[in-house]
Amino acid sequence: MPEVAELVQKLKSEGEKYADIFADLTGEQWQKEVYTEGSVWTIRSILAHLVSAERGFTKLFQSIRDGGPGASEDFDIDRYNASQQEKAGELTPRELLEQYKSVRAEMVAWVSSLDEADLDKTGRHPFLGQTTLREMIKLVYFHNQLHYRDLRKALK
Repeated sequence: MPEVAELVQKLKSEGEKYADIFADLTGEQWQKEVYTEGSVWTIRSILAHLVSAERGFTKLFQSIRDGGPGASEDFDIDRYNASQQEKAGELTPRELLEQYKSVRAEMVAWVSSLDEADLDKTGRHPFLGQTTLREMIKLVYFHNQLHYRDLRKALK
């Protein structure tokens, strides 16, 4: 199976899995605190973060595919995340879940459009630094897995 197809399948199945998990949460669970250092992040905050991160990743990846350098050297992840949390403040968990499904479908469609050679294009990722689109795409689902692990701990 071509690598692009493998990445697409992984993103699709992982996205469906997490969408189902979020869909099954109760109103009380959405408010459960997961991170308490600095700003408090609830499960709802994590979903808002996954939505904004994936939306930003799609734009970043397209820029790199088109020959751009990637994220600027002075990009501040913490400032970006805080501003995105503020923007999503009025959205309900269900609205965020619909946005998550939508941005994941966009990511899957975008990755599906890649040629195998595109995976070797490089640019600057805000967390990984200079790397290939292949590694950036893999980070999309690893990023979600990391937050899901923390979410599960908070629900126990």
